Formats: sequence, C-alpha cells, structure tokens
Amino acid sequence: MQRSYRATYLLLALLLAASVIVSAAVGAFTFTPARMVTLVGQLLGWSPAVAADTLDRNVFLQLRLPRVLLAGLTGAVLGMSGTLMQGLFRNPIVEPGLAGTSAGAAAGAAFVFVFGSTAFTRPLGTLAVPLLAFAGAFGATMLVYRLSSAFGKVHVFTLLLAGIAVNAVCSAGTGFLSYVARDPQARNITFWNLGTFTTADWRGVALVAVAFAACLGWALGASKALNALMLGEDEAAYLGIDPERLIMRLLIVNTVMVAVATAMVGVIAFIGLVIPHVLRMLKSSDYTFLLPASALLGAVVMEVIDVVARIIIPPAELPIGIITAVVGAPVFLLILMRQTRLAGVGVQG
Repeated sequence: MQRSYRATYLLLALLLAASVIVSAAVGAFTFTPARMVTLVGQLLGWSPAVAADTLDRNVFLQLRLPRVLLAGLTGAVLGMSGTLMQGLFRNPIVEPGLAGTSAGAAAGAAFVFVFGSTAFTRPLGTLAVPLLAFAGAFGATMLVYRLSSAFGKVHVFTLLLAGIAVNAVCSAGTGFLSYVARDPQARNITFWNLGTFTTADWRGVALVAVAFAACLGWALGASKALNALMLGEDEAAYLGIDPERLIMRLLIVNTVMVAVATAMVGVIAFIGLVIPHVLRMLKSSDYTFLLPASALLGAVVMEVIDVVARIIIPPAELPIGIITAVVGAPVFLLILMRQTRLAGVGVQG
C-alpha cells in the first residue's frame, strides 16, 4: 500500500512540476522554459545580468514567479485544510468555506482594511491582516464546531445550518464594513472577497510558505490519530488518543494556514471540498495518504485555475473565486445528494 502511495505522490509531483512550468510561461508576457532558466540563473548569480533582459527579468521575477509560487502554496493549504476539517468533523462535505473559516478570516481582514490606521491595528504593522484574519477564522470555526457537536456528535445538517448561520453573520459584518468604508477601501474589500493572485509578491509567498511549513509537520503527525477519530471520539479515546486535545490542536493548525493564505489572496471556496473527495474516490480514505496527496493535488488544481483566470478574458483577469465557485458548487451538490442517498439507505436498512 505504501508503495502504491509513493507512486501516486510521484505522479502528483510530476503534474505539479508541469503545471508550474505552464503557469510561469503563460500570460501577457510569454516565457519559454529556456528563458525562465536564464532569468532564474541571473537572479541566483549563476550568469551575469544583461541590460537587455531588464524588462523580462522584472516581469518574471517580481510578478510572474511570486504569483505562480503563491498559487501553488494556496492550493496546497486549501487542499490539506479541507482534508483536516473533513477528518475533524468526520464528514466529507466540510470545507473551510462551509465551516465559517473563510468568512471569519474575511471579516477580520476587512476590519483591517477599514480601520487599519487606528491605534488598535497600527502597532501590528504588516501582520495586522494575518492576525485579525486568524482571530476571525478561529472564532467562526470554533462556533460552528460547538454548535454542530452540541449533542455529543457532529450531525451533517446541524453542521450545515450552523455554517450557514455563522457565514451569514460574518458576511453581514464584512458587508457593514464595506458600507462604512471609503470608496478605495470598499473596492479593496470587494476585489479581495473574490480571490485573486494579482497582488502576489515575495512577502506574501514567504508568509504563506512559513505558515504552511510550520503546520505541515503537525498535520502529518496527526494523520494516524485522524484515522482513529473516524471511528468516533469514544473509540479514539480507547486507543489512547485525547480527542478534545487533538481537535483543538488541529483546528488551530488549520485556522493558521487558512487565515494567512486568505489574508494574502482573498476568499477562495470549494477547493478544500473537492480535492480530498476526488482522492478518496480514486485512491484511499487513509489520512496518512490523503493529507500529503491533498496538498499536492490542491497545488496542481490551483495552478491550472490561475492559468484559466489569466487567459479566459484577455487582457483582463477573471477572479479566482468565481472559477472555483462555478466548478465547485455543482460538485458540492452532487456530494450532498450522494450523502443523502446513503443516509436514506442506512435508515431503511
């Protein structure tokens, strides 16, 4: 089984490498692989910089390459986040958007956009958006979890209702902030809520990479515990696992990743829902496989979506969140219908 998993990892890694090359090559400026190698070599000092390459070098190294790396990192974060949340809630239709994580992060970031110059947020400096996004995301996620597990077990419809309610409250808060904001601030909130990589820079890449790397080890280390948790909290406790501690720790890990990524690129829905579900259908429900595979496949899918966003309505760009919603919403409905049918069969049996 592990050998089969390694073959899947290798295939996903090759797909990711190919998608990164294509994404780096496509756009208003087109770069061949040889040209990209030359420009990266100039950046690293392997070859001397040429004055004639200044424009290409600036476009590729300051605009295109950060965007490609941020897209891949964001896809990895959202893919693994969806897998973690589905394991914690023990339900395959959970994802950061449905559980209130993204909406909470959006409300926190919108607060910074509107009140960023106040004494409350000024001391935080450039960390104000990630920190307030984390606070909003964690608060919303914990509220949904507590409501959906109020009777000792997470029920899918309770979860959906709690998610709808918390999302509505967070969206109302974001809408109010947009209403009281000045015109530039309101435009920033609206644009950011649709999800975009146009503002990608090396600072954003570094922040998301650090958050992802710091949380990756914690998540992978909990993969076997997540397998045990799928049996139920009581059964997991019999196996020597502290369910409450595990859930709280992974909720924090998940929220850190999603909040930082959302603060950098905006709200991108449904990636965390679709990726783990596809991997379950194609390969396995083992979380030791799902967590790394979801990160790889999420990165691949996000690179492809970013390419589509750039070429579908040139010279303008389509917001990432629109594409993921158009693709992900029908998939979510199909998964929900399948879950309902399975529940109906179980009741009849």
